[in-house]
Amino acid sequence: MSNVRGTNGNGGGAAEWDAVIVGASLAGCTAAIMLGRAGARVALVDQRAEPSAFKRVCSHYIQSSAVATLERLDLLEPMMRAGAVRSGARIWTRFGGWVLPPAESTVAEGVNLRRVVLDPLMRRTAAETPGVELMLGHTVGDLIRDGEAISGVVARQGGSGERRLRGRLVIGADGRDSRVAKLAGVRTKTYPHGRFAYGGYFEGAPPQGAPDASLWFLDPDMAAAFPTDSGLTFYAVMPVKERLSEFRADPEGALVETLAALPDAPPIHEARLQGSMQGKIDMTNVAHDVTAPGLALVGDAALATDPLWGVGCGWAFQTSEWLSDSVAPALLGHGSLSRGLARYRRRHARGLRGHAFMIHDYANGRRMSPVERLLFGRAAESAALADVMAAFGSRNMGPAQMMARGLPRSLAIAARRSLKRAGASSPRPAPGTAGAANGAPSPAGAAQGGSGESR
Repeated sequence: MSNVRGTNGNGGGAAEWDAVIVGASLAGCTAAIMLGRAGARVALVDQRAEPSAFKRVCSHYIQSSAVATLERLDLLEPMMRAGAVRSGARIWTRFGGWVLPPAESTVAEGVNLRRVVLDPLMRRTAAETPGVELMLGHTVGDLIRDGEAISGVVARQGGSGERRLRGRLVIGADGRDSRVAKLAGVRTKTYPHGRFAYGGYFEGAPPQGAPDASLWFLDPDMAAAFPTDSGLTFYAVMPVKERLSEFRADPEGALVETLAALPDAPPIHEARLQGSMQGKIDMTNVAHDVTAPGLALVGDAALATDPLWGVGCGWAFQTSEWLSDSVAPALLGHGSLSRGLARYRRRHARGLRGHAFMIHDYANGRRMSPVERLLFGRAAESAALADVMAAFGSRNMGPAQMMARGLPRSLAIAARRSLKRAGASSPRPAPGTAGAANGAPSPAGAAQGGSGESR
């Protein structure tokens, strides 16, 4: 790890910028827009030179927990004009069939828009924000430090000389393999992943349930269909790694045959692949300490989790919003930056720690636990329980609240099922015996009694 020592950064003079953001994708652009609108001077740096660049390996689904952030950014309407699709989620499991979004759901719909459309829109919005300077084609090679505090970055554009960008705060928004996190030396934890992923955009008739997304939890494999803009559907499969050899030789063929064999299979044989297949073999979950003196990490640079649950895009928006709200006053000279970073650290942990724990636990490729089978199985029978699971799955509800509301309801439904089965399997009393023993008239006595009463 190399670090360049500064002579007039945070400790030795005025910073050139209030914030230097490395990475101009969803998280970085969100932070830039919000800080710029708050009045901060922001340098937004990205190694890609083209404004139209986009993240290619991504399911692109934005959970509804992030929709409020999109509205605050004034991006939801432009996204809808660009063809975005609002959708809930349908989940199939072998333990009860389909868990469907209730007709009167309390959970807002998520948003589907391909990254080829969304990323340039985000970058353009950031570049048009007063106070934000977008610097494309700049690769960050080192960090500037004043003592223990990070106070800027050293960037290089192509073959040109180095440029030192000093800021009161450096924000790493450079993704799962964050170079900023590595250069800063923040503490890192990794969690193994036992599945791999292949997916692609297909043109053709939409799957059943569209525009809602469909997910098949095959225990332990997974498959999904995400209807999106331009009449396309993103189909994906995430099998356990023991099946990798089946897919390596012909990813498209293996994906198509896997989808065609699903319960209530989508019309994949009639669909046509648009563009190339996407694949990711190593999806190790990575969690970094989200702050250090003069530094904050957002999006995947802070916490890169299993894409199976579709949380990455939403968390990119949300974590950047939490950071901006936490540090903007200090960057404008009102309060302590270290206290602002502490607020962000607490907010990040409160919002995501519980979700991440459960996601990492399932990511190793294991089968569902008895509790998970109970929750999904009974949610297929109860609209109220399905609503709880939808709120949790879209990250509008934390794990503790989901268990407190969902587990007792699931157990009650299971108990009623058991009682009903027990009643159905009980032997009928023999004529004139069991009924009489319980004080009830036998069929003959009932007939006699009836005759006597009619007189």
